[in-house]
Amino acid sequence: MSPLIEINDPAFAGANTILIDARGGADSHQRYLAGHLKNAIYADLDKHLAAKVTDASQGGRHPLPDVEAFAALLGSWGVTPESHVIIYDDKSGAFSAARLWWMLRAIGHKRLQVLNGGLQAANRAGIELNKDDYQPKAAKPYPVHGYYAGTVDIEEAGEAAQDDSRVVIDVRESPRYLGQTEPIDLIAGHIPGAANLPYVLNLDADGKFLPAEILRSMYHDTIGSVAEEDVIVHCGSGVTACHTLLGMAYAGITEPKLYVGSWSEWSRRDLPMATSERF
Repeated sequence: MSPLIEINDPAFAGANTILIDARGGADSHQRYLAGHLKNAIYADLDKHLAAKVTDASQGGRHPLPDVEAFAALLGSWGVTPESHVIIYDDKSGAFSAARLWWMLRAIGHKRLQVLNGGLQAANRAGIELNKDDYQPKAAKPYPVHGYYAGTVDIEEAGEAAQDDSRVVIDVRESPRYLGQTEPIDLIAGHIPGAANLPYVLNLDADGKFLPAEILRSMYHDTIGSVAEEDVIVHCGSGVTACHTLLGMAYAGITEPKLYVGSWSEWSRRDLPMATSERF
Protein backbone atom coordinates (compact mmCIF):
# COMPACT_ATOMS: atom_id res chain seq x y z
CA MET A 1 0.00 0.00 0.00
CA SER A 2 1.39 3.39 -0.97
CA PRO A 3 1.72 5.78 1.98
CA LEU A 4 -0.07 8.40 -0.14
CA ILE A 5 -3.63 8.35 -1.44
CA GLU A 6 -5.38 10.57 -3.96
CA ILE A 7 -8.66 12.33 -3.19
CA ASN A 8 -10.59 10.37 -5.83
CA ASP A 9 -9.61 6.95 -4.45
CA PRO A 10 -12.69 4.79 -3.65
CA ALA A 11 -11.00 3.70 -0.41
CA PHE A 12 -12.33 6.88 1.20
CA ALA A 13 -15.74 5.21 1.23
CA GLY A 14 -14.49 1.83 2.47
CA ALA A 15 -16.31 0.06 5.29
CA ASN A 16 -13.15 -0.11 7.44
CA THR A 17 -11.89 3.37 6.60
CA ILE A 18 -11.29 5.82 9.43
CA LEU A 19 -10.61 9.37 8.30
CA ILE A 20 -8.62 11.68 10.57
CA ASP A 21 -8.26 15.44 10.17
CA ALA A 22 -4.97 16.20 11.94
CA ARG A 23 -4.10 19.85 12.47
CA GLY A 24 -1.98 22.02 14.71
CA GLY A 25 -2.02 25.53 16.08
CA ALA A 26 -4.12 27.31 18.66
CA ASP A 27 -7.02 27.66 16.21
CA SER A 28 -6.91 24.10 14.87
CA HIS A 29 -10.38 23.14 16.12
CA GLN A 30 -11.89 26.31 14.71
CA ARG A 31 -10.31 25.53 11.33
CA TYR A 32 -11.66 21.98 11.52
CA LEU A 33 -15.18 23.26 12.27
CA ALA A 34 -14.92 25.71 9.39
CA GLY A 35 -14.67 22.80 6.97
CA HIS A 36 -13.51 19.18 6.98
CA LEU A 37 -14.13 15.99 5.05
CA LYS A 38 -17.26 14.04 5.96
CA ASN A 39 -16.83 11.78 9.01
CA ALA A 40 -13.29 13.05 9.64
CA ILE A 41 -12.19 12.80 13.27
CA TYR A 42 -10.51 15.89 14.68
CA ALA A 43 -6.93 15.41 15.91
CA ASP A 44 -4.80 18.18 17.39
CA LEU A 45 -1.00 18.13 17.39
CA ASP A 46 -0.48 19.41 20.93
CA LYS A 47 -3.49 17.71 22.52
CA HIS A 48 -3.35 14.30 20.86
CA LEU A 49 0.01 13.76 19.15
CA ALA A 50 2.49 15.10 21.70
CA ALA A 51 3.03 14.87 25.43
CA LYS A 52 2.75 17.93 27.63
CA VAL A 53 6.08 19.76 27.67
CA THR A 54 7.61 20.34 31.07
CA ASP A 55 11.20 20.92 29.90
CA ALA A 56 11.95 21.19 26.18
CA SER A 57 15.61 20.38 26.84
CA GLN A 58 14.42 16.86 27.69
CA GLY A 59 12.52 15.69 24.62
CA GLY A 60 11.93 18.92 22.70
CA ARG A 61 8.77 20.95 22.06
CA HIS A 62 6.69 18.01 20.82
CA PRO A 63 7.75 14.87 22.70
CA LEU A 64 5.89 11.69 21.85
CA PRO A 65 2.94 10.85 24.10
CA ASP A 66 3.11 7.74 26.26
CA VAL A 67 2.44 4.85 23.92
CA GLU A 68 -0.30 3.43 26.15
CA ALA A 69 -2.04 6.82 26.18
CA PHE A 70 -1.79 6.90 22.38
CA ALA A 71 -3.27 3.39 22.25
CA ALA A 72 -6.22 4.54 24.36
CA LEU A 73 -6.69 7.56 22.11
CA LEU A 74 -6.75 5.38 19.02
CA GLY A 75 -9.35 3.19 20.67
CA SER A 76 -11.51 6.23 21.40
CA TRP A 77 -11.34 7.03 17.69
CA GLY A 78 -12.40 3.49 16.81
CA VAL A 79 -9.05 2.55 15.28
CA THR A 80 -8.22 -1.15 15.30
CA PRO A 81 -5.41 -3.08 13.58
CA GLU A 82 -7.87 -3.84 10.77
CA SER A 83 -8.76 -0.19 10.14
CA HIS A 84 -7.72 1.58 6.97
CA VAL A 85 -6.63 4.93 8.39
CA ILE A 86 -6.50 7.92 6.04
CA ILE A 87 -5.06 11.13 7.43
CA TYR A 88 -4.91 14.67 6.11
CA ASP A 89 -4.22 18.21 7.30
CA ASP A 90 -4.42 21.68 5.79
CA LYS A 91 -0.64 22.03 5.35
CA SER A 92 0.02 19.54 2.53
CA GLY A 93 0.68 16.85 5.13
CA ALA A 94 3.62 18.81 6.52
CA PHE A 95 2.19 19.39 9.95
CA SER A 96 0.17 16.92 11.99
CA ALA A 97 -0.86 14.46 9.25
CA ALA A 98 2.66 13.17 8.65
CA ARG A 99 3.33 13.09 12.40
CA LEU A 100 0.25 10.91 13.02
CA TRP A 101 1.18 8.72 10.03
CA TRP A 102 4.63 8.19 11.52
CA MET A 103 3.26 7.44 15.01
CA LEU A 104 0.83 4.83 13.69
CA ARG A 105 3.55 3.28 11.56
CA ALA A 106 5.89 3.25 14.58
CA ILE A 107 3.45 1.10 16.57
CA GLY A 108 3.04 -1.29 13.65
CA HIS A 109 -0.19 -0.19 11.96
CA LYS A 110 -0.24 -1.38 8.34
CA ARG A 111 -3.26 0.01 6.49
CA LEU A 112 -2.27 3.65 6.61
CA GLN A 113 -2.19 6.53 4.11
CA VAL A 114 -1.95 10.31 3.94
CA LEU A 115 -4.05 12.35 1.50
CA ASN A 116 -1.70 13.71 -1.14
CA GLY A 117 -2.19 17.48 -1.27
CA GLY A 118 -4.19 17.62 1.95
CA LEU A 119 -7.43 19.54 2.38
CA GLN A 120 -6.47 21.79 -0.52
CA ALA A 121 -6.64 18.77 -2.84
CA ALA A 122 -10.19 18.13 -1.65
CA ASN A 123 -11.08 21.77 -2.28
CA ARG A 124 -9.65 21.66 -5.80
CA ALA A 125 -11.67 18.49 -6.45
CA GLY A 126 -14.86 20.27 -5.42
CA ILE A 127 -15.51 18.03 -2.42
CA GLU A 128 -18.22 19.43 -0.17
CA LEU A 129 -16.92 20.03 3.35
CA ASN A 130 -18.73 19.40 6.62
CA LYS A 131 -18.86 21.69 9.65
CA ASP A 132 -20.02 19.27 12.33
CA ASP A 133 -17.90 18.02 15.24
CA TYR A 134 -17.86 14.37 14.24
CA GLN A 135 -17.74 11.85 17.11
CA PRO A 136 -16.62 8.32 16.18
CA LYS A 137 -17.73 5.05 17.71
CA ALA A 138 -15.13 3.95 20.24
CA ALA A 139 -13.31 0.62 20.28
CA LYS A 140 -10.90 -1.06 22.70
CA PRO A 141 -7.45 0.48 23.20
CA TYR A 142 -5.20 -0.28 20.27
CA PRO A 143 -2.84 -3.22 21.02
CA VAL A 144 0.71 -1.93 21.40
CA HIS A 145 4.02 -3.38 22.55
CA GLY A 146 5.34 -0.64 24.76
CA TYR A 147 7.38 1.60 22.45
CA TYR A 148 7.57 3.57 19.20
CA ALA A 149 9.93 1.89 16.74
CA GLY A 150 12.42 3.87 14.68
CA THR A 151 13.57 6.63 17.03
CA VAL A 152 16.98 7.80 18.20
CA ASP A 153 17.89 9.91 21.21
CA ILE A 154 20.02 13.05 21.40
CA GLU A 155 23.24 11.14 22.05
CA GLU A 156 22.83 8.89 19.04
CA ALA A 157 21.87 11.81 16.79
CA GLY A 158 25.01 13.71 17.78
CA GLU A 159 27.27 10.70 17.29
CA ALA A 160 25.70 9.87 13.92
CA ALA A 161 26.23 13.41 12.63
CA GLN A 162 29.99 12.92 13.15
CA ASP A 163 30.09 9.45 11.60
CA ASP A 164 30.83 9.15 7.87
CA SER A 165 28.93 5.87 7.74
CA ARG A 166 25.73 7.57 8.87
CA VAL A 167 23.85 10.73 7.90
CA VAL A 168 21.67 13.15 9.86
CA ILE A 169 19.25 15.24 7.81
CA ASP A 170 17.82 18.54 9.10
CA VAL A 171 14.63 19.35 7.16
CA ARG A 172 14.13 22.90 8.41
CA GLU A 173 14.28 25.83 6.01
CA SER A 174 17.86 26.73 5.06
CA PRO A 175 17.95 30.12 6.86
CA ARG A 176 17.17 28.34 10.14
CA TYR A 177 19.72 25.61 9.46
CA LEU A 178 22.36 28.24 8.64
CA GLY A 179 21.64 30.18 11.81
CA GLN A 180 20.44 33.26 9.95
CA THR A 181 17.09 33.29 11.74
CA GLU A 182 15.27 31.33 14.41
CA PRO A 183 11.58 32.21 14.82
CA ILE A 184 10.70 29.46 17.31
CA ASP A 185 13.61 28.10 19.32
CA LEU A 186 16.06 30.00 21.51
CA ILE A 187 19.25 29.71 19.44
CA ALA A 188 19.85 29.59 15.69
CA GLY A 189 22.02 27.02 13.95
CA HIS A 190 22.18 23.26 13.49
CA ILE A 191 23.72 20.06 14.80
CA PRO A 192 27.35 19.96 13.62
CA GLY A 193 27.68 17.49 10.77
CA ALA A 194 23.97 17.45 9.89
CA ALA A 195 23.00 17.93 6.24
CA ASN A 196 20.17 20.25 5.18
CA LEU A 197 17.31 19.09 2.96
CA PRO A 198 14.28 21.37 3.55
CA TYR A 199 11.00 19.47 3.68
CA VAL A 200 9.35 21.96 1.31
CA LEU A 201 11.43 20.43 -1.48
CA ASN A 202 9.22 17.34 -1.21
CA LEU A 203 6.29 19.22 -2.77
CA ASP A 204 5.25 20.57 -6.14
CA ALA A 205 3.54 23.92 -6.74
CA ASP A 206 0.14 22.45 -5.81
CA GLY A 207 1.34 21.13 -2.45
CA LYS A 208 1.47 17.51 -3.60
CA PHE A 209 4.44 15.22 -3.23
CA LEU A 210 6.77 15.08 -6.21
CA PRO A 211 6.84 11.79 -8.17
CA ALA A 212 8.51 8.98 -6.26
CA GLU A 213 11.44 8.68 -8.67
CA ILE A 214 12.26 12.39 -8.35
CA LEU A 215 12.09 12.20 -4.56
CA ARG A 216 14.28 9.10 -4.55
CA SER A 217 16.94 10.86 -6.60
CA MET A 218 16.81 13.93 -4.37
CA TYR A 219 17.13 11.91 -1.17
CA HIS A 220 19.97 9.79 -2.52
CA ASP A 221 21.89 12.95 -3.41
CA THR A 222 22.03 13.56 0.35
CA ILE A 223 22.11 9.98 1.64
CA GLY A 224 24.69 8.72 -0.85
CA SER A 225 25.78 5.16 -0.10
CA VAL A 226 24.69 5.24 3.53
CA ALA A 227 22.35 2.39 4.47
CA GLU A 228 18.71 3.37 5.02
CA GLU A 229 18.76 2.30 8.65
CA ASP A 230 21.71 4.62 9.29
CA VAL A 231 19.79 7.72 8.17
CA ILE A 232 18.33 9.99 10.86
CA VAL A 233 15.85 12.77 10.11
CA HIS A 234 15.02 15.70 12.36
CA CYS A 235 13.57 19.21 12.26
CA GLY A 236 12.64 21.72 14.96
CA SER A 237 10.51 19.46 17.14
CA GLY A 238 9.94 16.13 15.41
CA VAL A 239 6.91 17.12 13.34
CA THR A 240 7.92 18.27 9.85
CA ALA A 241 10.69 15.66 9.89
CA CYS A 242 7.86 13.15 9.55
CA HIS A 243 6.91 14.81 6.25
CA THR A 244 10.28 13.85 4.81
CA LEU A 245 10.03 10.38 6.36
CA LEU A 246 6.67 10.06 4.58
CA GLY A 247 8.25 11.23 1.32
CA MET A 248 11.07 8.74 1.78
CA ALA A 249 8.60 5.91 2.34
CA TYR A 250 6.75 6.94 -0.81
CA ALA A 251 10.08 6.82 -2.65
CA GLY A 252 10.77 3.31 -1.33
CA ILE A 253 13.22 4.36 1.40
CA THR A 254 11.57 2.85 4.46
CA GLU A 255 14.14 2.44 7.25
CA PRO A 256 15.34 5.96 8.27
CA LYS A 257 14.83 6.95 11.90
CA LEU A 258 13.39 10.01 13.63
CA TYR A 259 15.18 12.14 16.21
CA VAL A 260 12.07 13.38 17.99
CA GLY A 261 13.66 16.02 20.23
CA SER A 262 15.28 17.68 17.19
CA TRP A 263 16.69 21.20 17.31
CA SER A 264 14.33 22.27 20.10
CA GLU A 265 16.06 19.79 22.42
CA TRP A 266 19.60 20.05 21.07
CA SER A 267 19.69 23.86 21.22
CA ARG A 268 18.75 23.85 24.91
CA ARG A 269 21.52 21.50 26.03
CA ASP A 270 24.61 23.74 25.76
CA LEU A 271 25.93 21.49 23.00
CA PRO A 272 28.08 22.39 19.96
CA MET A 273 26.24 24.20 17.17
CA ALA A 274 27.11 25.02 13.58
CA THR A 275 26.03 27.77 11.17
CA SER A 276 27.63 26.71 7.89
CA GLU A 277 27.00 23.99 5.33
CA ARG A 278 28.12 20.48 6.17
CA PHE A 279 30.29 20.24 3.04
